[in-house]
Amino acid sequence: MSRVFLMGPLAWRPLMEVVLGAHLPTSPVVLTNVAPGPSSAFSFPHIHDKALADAVSVELDDPDAFDALSFFAAALGAHPVPKHGVLDGKRASGILFVADGALQSASMQVEDWIAAWGDLALIAAHEIMGYHGRVPAADLSWRMSMILSRAVSVHAARATPGPISRRRDMPRDAVTVHRKKPLHEGFFLTRGYQLQYPNFDGTQSDALHREVFVAADAVIVLPYDPERDRVLLVEQFRMGPFARGDIYPWVFEPPAGRVDAGETVEEAARRECEEEAGLTLSRLEHVSSHYCSPGASTEYYHCFVALTDLPDEAAGRGGLDTEHEDIRTHVLEFDQAMHLVSTGEANIGPMILLLMWLQRERPRLRSLA
Repeated sequence: MSRVFLMGPLAWRPLMEVVLGAHLPTSPVVLTNVAPGPSSAFSFPHIHDKALADAVSVELDDPDAFDALSFFAAALGAHPVPKHGVLDGKRASGILFVADGALQSASMQVEDWIAAWGDLALIAAHEIMGYHGRVPAADLSWRMSMILSRAVSVHAARATPGPISRRRDMPRDAVTVHRKKPLHEGFFLTRGYQLQYPNFDGTQSDALHREVFVAADAVIVLPYDPERDRVLLVEQFRMGPFARGDIYPWVFEPPAGRVDAGETVEEAARRECEEEAGLTLSRLEHVSSHYCSPGASTEYYHCFVALTDLPDEAAGRGGLDTEHEDIRTHVLEFDQAMHLVSTGEANIGPMILLLMWLQRERPRLRSLA
């Protein structure tokens, strides 16, 4: 039997049950010289030195349970250390999971963390524990940003369902999933499903096998200077055209990128324009939010036209070295950009959508300049 001391988010029962797969009784324990540290953006707060901290003690009779908890902690960069505490008025020994370099200068309220990040944490924890027994915990560190971004996407889909006026109002619960299994697990994720759904005539479909690319939500932003009547496009090598066999796999598109955990889509739009083109945006106009390829992908786009200054000097190079981005930025007169649409050189769907929306709204936006 192993006694484990849990504190901070790990002591939150819903998260504990995802990790351990069971409802286990807990007892309050007081630990000395530890406390949960502050969380930056979306993370599981680490443990750091402090005067006193309340925690819970859990008795793990099953070695598999301790292994599961150790795996989850290791995926978050924490490791087990021996610790003493006061349990039922007596000194007790147990294991506490502590992250390297986790010393912090201030404590945080776990209740605030749960309110802000609890739902995302549960979604991310389900994916993390899906790797248990198949992928070493150390191999999750480079996947973690995408795990968290996929959690953002799932949470957004659940929290903000699209309007229903003419389409079928049958919820996802009407779909029967017989099997779900991973087909590819790297930075990106592909899943296979065997499922059935209700047909429009009231019958049940056959058991169908479907595969889906599981992606994160993304922002796509067309920067527009209403005073100079010009737009900025980025040019870069893209795997999609290359893998299709396109002779010219460098394409024009607006600045774009995934929505990270801890930011709104508007914040992601501003961040991506800064990273890819060095732009500071003055105003965002939401154009649409939509699926890009609903038959095979979960990817969901939030599209914006952004008002900004685009002098000649805005053209040049952009992107982050840490993400191996090699980007060339182009500042084009609006008519030049629309010429790309008419000739077909503009071959990225969201860019065409944004340019055509801008063509309609351009008089209004120019009147704001």
